[in-house]
Amino acid sequence: MSFIETTARTPYALGFDSLTHEVTNQNLPVDGTLPEWLTGVLLRNGPATFEAATAGYRHWFDGQAMLHRFAVGGGRVCYTNRALDTPNARAVRHDGRIGFMEFATDPCQAGFARIAARYTGKFKVAANPNVNITKVGGRFLALTETPLPVEFDPETLQTLGVTGYDDDVSGHLTTAHPHRDPASGDLINYVTRISRKSEYRVYRLRGPNLKRELVGSVPVSRPAYMHTFGICDGYMVLAEFPFVVSPLEMLLRGVPLIENYRWRPDRGTRFIVMDLRDGSVRGTYHAPAFFAFHHINAFVDGDDLVVDACAYDDARIIDALYLDKLRAGRNVVPTPIPTRYRIDLDRGDVTVRRLTDETLELPRIAYDARNGRDYRFVYGVGVRNRLGTDFANQLVKADVTTGGTRLWTADGCYPGEPVFVAAPGGAAEDDGVLLSVVLDSRRRTSYLLVLDARTFAEVARAEVPHPIPFGFHGQFHPESNQEQ
Repeated sequence: MSFIETTARTPYALGFDSLTHEVTNQNLPVDGTLPEWLTGVLLRNGPATFEAATAGYRHWFDGQAMLHRFAVGGGRVCYTNRALDTPNARAVRHDGRIGFMEFATDPCQAGFARIAARYTGKFKVAANPNVNITKVGGRFLALTETPLPVEFDPETLQTLGVTGYDDDVSGHLTTAHPHRDPASGDLINYVTRISRKSEYRVYRLRGPNLKRELVGSVPVSRPAYMHTFGICDGYMVLAEFPFVVSPLEMLLRGVPLIENYRWRPDRGTRFIVMDLRDGSVRGTYHAPAFFAFHHINAFVDGDDLVVDACAYDDARIIDALYLDKLRAGRNVVPTPIPTRYRIDLDRGDVTVRRLTDETLELPRIAYDARNGRDYRFVYGVGVRNRLGTDFANQLVKADVTTGGTRLWTADGCYPGEPVFVAAPGGAAEDDGVLLSVVLDSRRRTSYLLVLDARTFAEVARAEVPHPIPFGFHGQFHPESNQEQ
């Protein structure tokens, strides 16, 4: 790891160091008192291996996946972590090499044959599901942006294998953020097929089966990079940012996936609204150019469709997340602002306004109660240093009706995505707690932080025996808690 250690490092660079240490069912010391009603399992996903023996991955999004399990109950927290066992990870672990193309890393720099084979169907894309977790029926799946979920055991975190879909809804790229249809409860997502005739293909999953049903498709000449989408009762919303790719150039250039995309602000952003009942396109609506990784929520308000997102001015954030820049602090990391896009579905007008002036990323809401419906509160991570020279160092609660915010921060600490857990019988939208995995750069460890979602006061924390690399997303499953 000398190629990392000899580089000047930022205080938060610890969050981009590899973690190979694994523990099983380790009881963590708890400071504070956990609510009696808080019983269940928080499952987290994110990158944990950032180099092989002779080479390093280039981008934060390239790190090999590791799962983390926090079983909470009876005032205790029990922790397990385990790397996912995938072909990508085995190449690093057993062969000491980067064996497969990732988001921004190509193991074969003269990669024409690899790229060409990939997009002519002769190259089997391997899975590195380091982004999110979902549950389909009784099966737990780790997800990334290639449509190859990996199943795992939610108790042991043992990898059960790459899981294919039992259908012919083919595509090359997807999102790791499927949504529950507020009306039916079906899982909704889409895949992008990149070819001479590219398409966005929207599908649903009913019940426990991994058989996707095509809802509808939208032809597109230059597909956009879209990490998430919006959903509400009746509609799916694709925010097609002007960060687009030419399928032919992707075939010929021989560079990693994301380096094929180009920022074309003159295109503006298109909101494509699909009716989930029959797959028809309700309309395509034009807004000024912006970029976002994450939608916050969407809902119908009279004749309008409201879409909230964590909006960046452009796509420079992707370039800012290369590991050499992050570790050395050599660049400004752009920050997003929660922004509302109100679409008049009949007239076609789109109006834009900020929901708050506080930066916010990795947004979470009271999902079970407010997904696809009007809502009041969003939680996320933010940055105190508006110059963009620090990483996410505070938790934010924003009231989207007033613009007011509450903040949590601690010196030298870098919190991750806050997951909202509702209190049983809670009357208010923010009755519950937030769970966030926090990196303490000064003590060189991490801890599970529990905040009162209403007041933002600290309730408890449970210290982990090692620092956890910065991760992405996770889910809390009340029904998954077993004997600890």
